[in-house]
Amino acid sequence: MYVLVALILLFGLVVFVGAPYLPTLKKQSEEALKLLDLKPGQTMLELGCGDGRVLRAAAQKGIRSIGYELNPILVIIAKIVTWKHRKNVQIIWGNYWLKKWPEADGIYVFLLDKYMKKLDKKIIQSQTTPTTLASYTFKVPGKKPAIQSNGIFLYRYE
Repeated sequence: MYVLVALILLFGLVVFVGAPYLPTLKKQSEEALKLLDLKPGQTMLELGCGDGRVLRAAAQKGIRSIGYELNPILVIIAKIVTWKHRKNVQIIWGNYWLKKWPEADGIYVFLLDKYMKKLDKKIIQSQTTPTTLASYTFKVPGKKPAIQSNGIFLYRYE
């Protein structure tokens, strides 16, 4: 019973800071990475990295990948899934809204609609070099995506 309550809390409370855990499908992961167009050695930031599958896909292409995840169970799973690529992958346990973000050439998110405006502000405040944002499913209010493909919206921040 206590384990069930703990799991519900770990997987359910994240909706108050981002989105519940829903894995990005392989097709959307590939599309997001294609649209971000990052080259080996560049850095991708994933906010809410879940089980690490997008980080792993990016690392397989030689992209340095940094993921934030609030759920400690998913952090452990992500570390296991990305272990082979640990030189190119960093997983940070914590609330990405409260952390200082590193400079990133690209950012990937699968957030809820209600957080997209906050995300836009945070990107503008935290990134001092040009970056791109690939958002699965949800648009940034008031901004026109540079590209829209297979449920991924790409935004450029110059």
